[in-house]
Amino acid sequence: MRITLATLAALTLMATPTLADPSHGLWKTKPDDNGNFGHVQMQTCSNGRICGGLVAAFGPNGQPIPSDNIGRAIVWDMVPKGDGSYGDGKVYAPDRGKTYSAKMELRGNSLGVSGCVMGICRESVWTRAR
Repeated sequence: MRITLATLAALTLMATPTLADPSHGLWKTKPDDNGNFGHVQMQTCSNGRICGGLVAAFGPNGQPIPSDNIGRAIVWDMVPKGDGSYGDGKVYAPDRGKTYSAKMELRGNSLGVSGCVMGICRESVWTRAR
């Protein structure tokens, strides 16, 4: 039985693992005005867009604290634009209780997350936790 080149190529592609987006992983948010911060798990969600949910909350002393926002989407609908840039998404700011139009920029182990309203953007730099 002969294996054709097309069959061999198809088997190779099926055996190749899917490459994860570089934004995937656990990110530590910048502390809010009260010193609280969170861990956001970033992953690919529907339509190949990037999203992230709050998986843990911490007080200023770094100890876990209860939060009604655990499990809530913090980032969603981010479209990978290439070169570590993402856009057309949304970000929820738990300390303000508001959702903003958003974009992100990956810079090594830092992730700049910008929430924008009426053309004014405010960036929060997150660091890779894992």
